[in-house]
Amino acid sequence: MLNRILAIGFIFFGTSIAWIILGTTVTQRTQKQDVKLKDAVGQLWGTSQRQKALLVYYQTTKDIKVETTKGAETIYEIKTETTNHFIPVNASEVEVDLLLDHRRKGLLWYSTYGVNFIGKYQILNPTGEKREVSLNFFFPTQGAIYDNFKFMIGEKEVRDIQISSGIIHEKIKLNPGQMENVEITYESQGLNEWWYDFGSNVNQVKNFSLIMNTNFEEIDFPQNSISPTEKERTEKGWKLQWKYSNLLSGIQIGMGMPRKLNPGPWVSRITKSAPVSLFLFFFLLFVFTTVRKVNIHPMNYFFVAAAFFSFHLLLAYLVDHISIHLSFFICSIVSIFLVVSYMRLVVGRRFAFVEVGISQFVYLVLFSYTFFFEHYSGLAITILCILTLFIVMQFTGRLKWETVFKQVEKGSNSIESH
Repeated sequence: MLNRILAIGFIFFGTSIAWIILGTTVTQRTQKQDVKLKDAVGQLWGTSQRQKALLVYYQTTKDIKVETTKGAETIYEIKTETTNHFIPVNASEVEVDLLLDHRRKGLLWYSTYGVNFIGKYQILNPTGEKREVSLNFFFPTQGAIYDNFKFMIGEKEVRDIQISSGIIHEKIKLNPGQMENVEITYESQGLNEWWYDFGSNVNQVKNFSLIMNTNFEEIDFPQNSISPTEKERTEKGWKLQWKYSNLLSGIQIGMGMPRKLNPGPWVSRITKSAPVSLFLFFFLLFVFTTVRKVNIHPMNYFFVAAAFFSFHLLLAYLVDHISIHLSFFICSIVSIFLVVSYMRLVVGRRFAFVEVGISQFVYLVLFSYTFFFEHYSGLAITILCILTLFIVMQFTGRLKWETVFKQVEKGSNSIESH
């Protein structure tokens, strides 16, 4: 009996090593693809976009006397010093539509999106003098494409737009207390996240409103972002609003795009957890065969372990070509067919279809299926382990293990003598 347990343990250990190698291979293959494909997706769809608020300021100059010493001679020079005085935007009405469009490359899904941006700003000259006010508009990212771009100052569209380092710089002249409207619109596309940033040079935000419309229901606010003040469900997703009358800066508004289940990392997680699945199956099979006095040779365990391994091996390469759910279904059927058809020859139809077939369905198929629910897989596996322990304890509670092992030894010796 001890030799048999050691042989089964050796088979389990060898299969576990094979699973670790397969899982590591899938992980490396996925990471290599991600490095290469993410750049390709970024070139086609852009990267994460961070739209900064319109920056408004005016400049003042003054002459200062600078003293420099060259040897014994002191030289006085007059230099002009320029100071930027930042002005809070008097009112902001921003509306953004985020249109999610998942794209798959290799073993990975990427959360690409289209964005329609409309920014309406009210600029006020709060000083008692006529000022030439500067407007700086920052594009979210320099590598993206901006279609249907429009820059309006009052009722006039700015035609001759000069862009330097991803910034549009315009100037308007405002009389004391004069107010002017500025509107900026564009269509673009990005990846994973979209942000609205008030910027480091803005100390106060007045009369601010941002409305975000999504075509997806699974909303996620990234770390360091704030939740909306109002939420409303729509037919396609959500209408979210951030509205503040007088806000200190230092906050950001962000939206993380929903992510699809990525085949590569998902297969890797299942594969690396497979030894737990096989251990539970071997444990239950060993108990069943011991109690029922069914003699199964360690080589039979070896072929069963190989059939379990075939599930993950086929899954690792099948998800490259068809959907993840169809791949899972095909691999489950193949592995169960291998085990049941083989054990039918070893222990008979009833034991193969009932004890072995049901156990494999639970400990391979259902065990692996829990990984579709990313946040609940650990809990599901824990519950499965506890239920297995409960079933085995109830099934064997009245057994005299010493007598059972002696009977198994006698059966094995009689078989070997024949």
